[in-house]
Formats: sequence, structure tokens, C-alpha cells
Amino acid sequence: MGKLVGKRTWGGLVGILGFPVLMDGGTITAPNFAIWTPEEGWVVENVGVPPDIEIEQTPADVINGHDPQLEKAIQLVMDELKNKPTKEPGRPPYPIKNK
Repeated sequence: MGKLVGKRTWGGLVGILGFPVLMDGGTITAPNFAIWTPEEGWVVENVGVPPDIEIEQTPADVINGHDPQLEKAIQLVMDELKNKPTKEPGRPPYPIKNK
């Protein structure tokens, strides 16, 4: 759908779904889902997802009011809109229901 901009994700995708309640009101968790494909088996865990365009974002950027990753993503979308402008949909004719 679009380009992934930023840095590689950290690769932690084994997730927790549900928090069973114990008799004393406490809860427990246990990893119980992840991503698997027939072609590759378990994917992403401990590897992460690499971006299409890698952009560093430092604390200094954020302190100075900048988000280089977001700014690059916006630039890409705006360039894409210039190259492939969206078509304004026309209003369809009203239905005739008395036939």
C-alpha cells in the first residue's frame, strides 16, 4: 500500500492474548501467538521488519520539533499525489425506484 519509512522494527512479535485471572485476583501471561507463513515458517520474531527507506530520528530532532521519519513519509505521499493525482469521483445518477 505504501513505503515503510523509518528504522527496522525491534522484532518482538510473539504476543500475549488474554490475561487469565488467578484465585487471589492476580493475573498471569504467556506468549501465545506469532506470525507464521508456509514459505518461511516463523517470521519477523528476533529479526524485525526493514523499512523501504531508512531514516534516522534522534532525540535532538524531536527536541527541536522535527520528526524526520514522518516528514519523509509526508514528502513521499505528496510526491506520489503529484505523479498520480487522485480522481474526484462524480455523483452517480439517483436511482429510479418507481419502475
